[in-house]
Amino acid sequence: MLHPAATPERLTLFSDGVFAVLITVLVLDLRPPELPTFRALLSLWPTALSYAVSYLFVAIVWTNHHHLLHHATVATPRLIWFNFAHLFSVSLLPLSTAWMAVSELAPQPVAFYAAVFFLVNTTYVLLIWELIDARRPDGVSRRVSRIMRARSIATLCLFGAAAVVALKYPLVGLGICCCCLIAYLRPGVAGTERHPAERHPADAKGHNPGHRS
Repeated sequence: MLHPAATPERLTLFSDGVFAVLITVLVLDLRPPELPTFRALLSLWPTALSYAVSYLFVAIVWTNHHHLLHHATVATPRLIWFNFAHLFSVSLLPLSTAWMAVSELAPQPVAFYAAVFFLVNTTYVLLIWELIDARRPDGVSRRVSRIMRARSIATLCLFGAAAVVALKYPLVGLGICCCCLIAYLRPGVAGTERHPAERHPADAKGHNPGHRS
């Protein structure tokens, strides 16, 4: 008996579910102060900062992941495993966030936090290679492909540098990570947006311009 192959839509739905769970876990790690005072609340600023950066990171990763999967026309085994590797690296974020918050931004926890960013970006580069470089989808020129690859490699090097710097200057290392996130606020780069006429048929289920009822 033949089983239907996994589709890009199914891959996207599964990934969205994982991201939703990760955000929930991040929220559950937040704990109120023991004393009922604003001073006690302000003393938790390392936890608040860790949560804010992690929440922004998950939002940016999801946005770029969602944008990238729009170029998938078939869920190949390699794409599925690259996607699982990407989700695994993102799943380490709650652990690294909690450790960094509890330690009040100590050097080694912040370095580990930056290393998780490095791992997430590494797996994202693999997704770019599979969906953009190897397949060359319609609407993505070689120039755009080079820009995406260069941006990914540059931020990858910066995340690695942040992990090393954080061992001595944790706030500087965390700052480097935050600066790298700015580069991904806009998913993709100009020229990678697919117009309605260029969408894959699976993106527009049941819609056929030439069909008349």
